[in-house]
Amino acid sequence: MEEEAQVEVPCYFVCPISLHMMRDPVTLPTGMTYDRDGIERWLLTAGTCPLTKQPVPADCDPTPNHTLRRLIQSWGAAHGLVQRVATPPPKPPITDVASLVSRIGGAASNNFTQELLAALRELRGVVASEESQRSCRNDDAACAAVDTLVGVFITASASATTSTSSVAVCDEVLEIISSSDKCLLAARVIMETNTNEAAVDALVSALRRSNTASRAHAALLLRNVTAVMPTSSLASLPEQVFGEVVRLIRDKQQVSRAATTKAALHVLVGTTPWDRNRVKAVDAGAVPALVDMLLDLDGPERRACELALGALGRLCGCAEGRAALVAHGAAVAAVASKALRVSDVATDKAVRVLRSVARHAATAAVVQEMAHTGVPGTLCVVAQSEQYGDRTRERARETLRLHARAWRSSPCLQHKHLHAAAHVVMYPC
Repeated sequence: MEEEAQVEVPCYFVCPISLHMMRDPVTLPTGMTYDRDGIERWLLTAGTCPLTKQPVPADCDPTPNHTLRRLIQSWGAAHGLVQRVATPPPKPPITDVASLVSRIGGAASNNFTQELLAALRELRGVVASEESQRSCRNDDAACAAVDTLVGVFITASASATTSTSSVAVCDEVLEIISSSDKCLLAARVIMETNTNEAAVDALVSALRRSNTASRAHAALLLRNVTAVMPTSSLASLPEQVFGEVVRLIRDKQQVSRAATTKAALHVLVGTTPWDRNRVKAVDAGAVPALVDMLLDLDGPERRACELALGALGRLCGCAEGRAALVAHGAAVAAVASKALRVSDVATDKAVRVLRSVARHAATAAVVQEMAHTGVPGTLCVVAQSEQYGDRTRERARETLRLHARAWRSSPCLQHKHLHAAAHVVMYPC
């Protein structure tokens, strides 16, 4: 520090966090550059870029800024500060992934748990490195590796309830295949090897455990598996799947909550076109969980809101789902509050839910509640606005016509222009 104080260091060589000359400059996805030590310490607690305040993914690996490092080294050499600049450590040699996978398969076959764990941990380190990303681009080799890992995961899950070492094996495998490309590949392998039911059971077991990181990885893999499962398997998922999906939606302490919640919502939307799955989801408490989520959502969480409304629309396709919706004291208000305020997609899905309730579950109390929460006014705006699609506008008109007499005197329709629009919609010539 005394050496730096005697020489004026160019500002672009100074780390914005430590305010000292950078030794190992790295760049975040936000485009900002910091000293590696400083930014890694910062991200452990903050999770945002210090300068831009933009969120930084928890698994972000800052990119080395070699050009800036060379400039700092050249400048430091000219001013006698060479020792102040660190040279990044040499990269580890490329490990043969195929040999590691072979070791994993052999250890699993012979039930050598400790050797299996050691090989899995070594593979995890290799997969995380830049070299492995290049070495794993061979699709056939990657499929073979993932096939072995999926088999190990399913086998270990069978004894995970009684063996802590089996739990550790499952956690390691989920960590390895948690990246998006490997997760998609694992789903494809599961489908092609016809291990759907066994894989789903193993993932449910992982979701039931307390390891939050593994639960997050299992949720992402379950999303991808259900996305490629054949209809025959998808239409008869076990009840436990829906129980764990609802638990994920309600869990506010989970790792990578936004991504995990969206994965759970995708599973719910993708598995409930069939009545038997709808009933299972309703019995698991999906409707109040989704309504509570809508009430909690605030700010730029557009996609999560759209998925939650989409899931509610699916569940309102059965009588049990509609009954659960109207039984929730704030459900109608929660759905109506997202129309016109989030996105066109959210408005369309909210109108679908409101139409379903108005057509099939509209008791006098429900109709009155819809009037008090401003539903008629919202539907009038949608019906008259060319911003929305023809089908969405027609659904809004249909819903208004269903209860025209009850809503004609609604306080939200008292503005003369809105009232005139409502009259046109409710009583077309």
